[in-house]
Amino acid sequence: MDQQLDFLVDKVVAELQKKLGEMGQTAPAGTQKTEAPVAPQMVAVQKAASPGEREQLALPVEPERTAQVPNPKWQEGLNELLDSTPARIGVWRTGVRPLTKTMLQLRRDHAAAVDAVYGEVSQSLLDEFSMFTVETQYDNTENYLKRPDMGRILNEEGVRLLQERCQKKPQVQIVVSDGLSASAVDANLRDVLPSLIDSLKSYGLTCGTPFFVKGGRVASMDHIGELLQPEVLVLLIGERPGLVTAHSMSAYMCYRPRKGMVESERTVISNIHRQGTSPIEAGAHIGTILSKMLEQKASGVKLVL
Repeated sequence: MDQQLDFLVDKVVAELQKKLGEMGQTAPAGTQKTEAPVAPQMVAVQKAASPGEREQLALPVEPERTAQVPNPKWQEGLNELLDSTPARIGVWRTGVRPLTKTMLQLRRDHAAAVDAVYGEVSQSLLDEFSMFTVETQYDNTENYLKRPDMGRILNEEGVRLLQERCQKKPQVQIVVSDGLSASAVDANLRDVLPSLIDSLKSYGLTCGTPFFVKGGRVASMDHIGELLQPEVLVLLIGERPGLVTAHSMSAYMCYRPRKGMVESERTVISNIHRQGTSPIEAGAHIGTILSKMLEQKASGVKLVL
């Protein structure tokens, strides 16, 4: 989807430049006419359109990142900055405002961040992993943003479902939550979860009943720990989206989670997404950390990795 939006941005910019060229006067003799930029090379990819159907989408190849600064004094240093961060470096300006393409990309990324917060995790994705859903006391998204405390406690129905459907006192308990980015779960769960389960099996560890928490905060793992009493618990949760990516996931891990825990008692892997920590590698690494927690009977700052 991001690549498709990039292509649309490029098309809009090319069309604008074409219109401006048509409105301008003929270039003086001896000058070279500037042509509108050609859209990126297209590739055909498969995307699920609806259950049982697939459609062909033409998406652009991701272009190489280059600075827009004309005649920079230190080109090598500027290139090093571009290679070191996905942040917007060297976007330049037109007059007193950013370039049109930069503004369109910024608005696109902001819209993706808003969608991540207000969106919902695909039910078909949860069904793939046979996950049932429980909810916290958050009530609605607006309340979730204003009252973080209500995302830390499961509602009465959620407590009942856990008591009825979950294994008690498991060695490892896996929990998934939308958190502040439903998009992060949709984008990463298919890679992270199978890799994590394979890693746990390689260490000879057993897993309880995985489930999904809607409207969850990080500290919801404490309430869940009180109810199920696992040895270790890992919460895969969507991170607060930014303008670089709206698909970032974190894995919070804790030894014997319980109410009243402080943040220094949690271990976390953050920035799990395709441009950050690889989802497949993250899943394998989470399994390694959980095995160390069980060996050392500790997590957070007390855990030696």
